Amino acid sequence: MRVLGDPGRAEDAVQDAFMNVWNRAATFDAERGSMRAWLLTSVRNRSIDYLRGRGAHERDERELRSEAAYSVSPSDPWREVALSLERAAVRDAMASLPAEQRQVLELAYFGGYSQAEIADMTRVPLGTVKGRTRLALEKMGSFLRGRGTVDV
Repeated sequence: MRVLGDPGRAEDAVQDAFMNVWNRAATFDAERGSMRAWLLTSVRNRSIDYLRGRGAHERDERELRSEAAYSVSPSDPWREVALSLERAAVRDAMASLPAEQRQVLELAYFGGYSQAEIADMTRVPLGTVKGRTRLALEKMGSFLRGRGTVDV
């Protein structure tokens, strides 16, 4: 959104970037950087590609924070440990969900799909997708509150 300024184009850019990442997953090299950095770079590059498709007079780029701004300072090991524990708790919470609920959350939050798109892709009614999403989020919240990861 910061680069493109248009929700529709931003969704398209994210979807294209994730499809590219999915198709090129085997090329990921953890020694060259984190998965997060790879994903952010892919999305940003795809967004810039969308901008280049427009005329120069239409461009209104906004600066994205650099990966360094997102990274944890090496001088704060407690913050790094806390973030690591939070990530592990979220992974565990996702793993505890039934497969159908996990799939809906993954498609929505990591794939960027709307509930209607998820219903079409999974060939289930929209109401079922909404119900699975609600149940999954409730279970995630309960799991994370039980671990003390989120406040009540």
